[in-house]
Amino acid sequence: MSGPLDGIKVIDISAVISGPMACQVLCDQGAEVIKVEPLGMGDITRIGGFRVGDISAMYASANRGKRSIALDLSQPDGIAVLKEMVKTADVIVQNFRPGAVDRMGIGPDTLLEINPDLIYVSISGFGPDGPYRDWRVYDPIVQSVSGVVSIQQSPDIPIPDLVRTIVCDKTTALTASNAITAALFARASGKSAGQHIEIPMLDSAIYWMWPDVFMGHTMFGDDVEPGPLIYQIYRLQQTADGHLVYFYASDKEFAGLSRALGHPEWIDDERFTTAKQRMVPEHFEILGSLLHNAFIGFPTTDIMELLHEEEVPAAQVNSVDDVFSDPQVVNNSIIYEWVHPDAGLIKMAKPPVRWGTTQPEIKWSTDHLGEHTEDLLYEYGFAEDDIENLKANGVIADI
Repeated sequence: MSGPLDGIKVIDISAVISGPMACQVLCDQGAEVIKVEPLGMGDITRIGGFRVGDISAMYASANRGKRSIALDLSQPDGIAVLKEMVKTADVIVQNFRPGAVDRMGIGPDTLLEINPDLIYVSISGFGPDGPYRDWRVYDPIVQSVSGVVSIQQSPDIPIPDLVRTIVCDKTTALTASNAITAALFARASGKSAGQHIEIPMLDSAIYWMWPDVFMGHTMFGDDVEPGPLIYQIYRLQQTADGHLVYFYASDKEFAGLSRALGHPEWIDDERFTTAKQRMVPEHFEILGSLLHNAFIGFPTTDIMELLHEEEVPAAQVNSVDDVFSDPQVVNNSIIYEWVHPDAGLIKMAKPPVRWGTTQPEIKWSTDHLGEHTEDLLYEYGFAEDDIENLKANGVIADI
């Protein structure tokens, strides 16, 4: 069955995660994605750990199903090839540093003149202007500036730390894929032709964090009633034999928690009868101590069962290895296994959307660097002599 983006052609000249993952989402929705990579090393994620040859785990996960063309964009002939590709493209995604594409001759004004219907997407760390414009950026840099790092601290060990996943890159990727599909809809419905979309990682990160992290910086005035911040109350809970995570937000859930822990008297304790009372600093501290002392008397499995009986949200703390055998993960068939002809067995998470009538056919493949270079050049109308000249001039690799 054709996916919702069947017939859409995307050119991905981005690298690492923010751009490639955005294009991966489009690919998983049925778009054709062509990955343009530099000669030699290709996308930098090809040389990371956990790899066989030039197929690395990270590269495969963010570039699955794309066809790779290796092209030297530092040469005029390489730029000419890209411009030819752009003529029939719907989308192009780049995450070079600000100003680089204009110097290369492939900026938005140039490519939109070639193809006025093109959706041109520019992803950058901090945007096209401002004091940080020219900083070299990776995910942890944006985590630090956006405030993400400052809230990653346990009340028991109040030292800021990084989120140990490339959260700002991936947030930006999902923001970009969302914006691209909206721009395609606007084009299809006659609201616009092509357009240039700019997506700074910093803006994406702060927008993503705002509903909870910036609760205390959203409303102002004497009438605003303060309350707890999510990042102040999120924590692991020790048990007799390990840890779990639980959370209660309502009085009903607090009552269930009290009963599960064998302390129904807490329900009527005037210090804890309402959420407002429980958040009084003195009461909050006392309740935290009571809860901790109660939890450490229960094995994890036993207290989990009691919490679920009382409909209190709770879960075990899975290791990464545990995820593969978790019964809900297995039930949902989240992990898919496939075999690459050279890299061997590969496991990946399936795309999470379950479509009703437009289920795309997922492409379980990962190209070697430039694997489809000649095929794509032929498709774009280049003759055999043209291709040989490109090889001779080092614009494409002579594989």
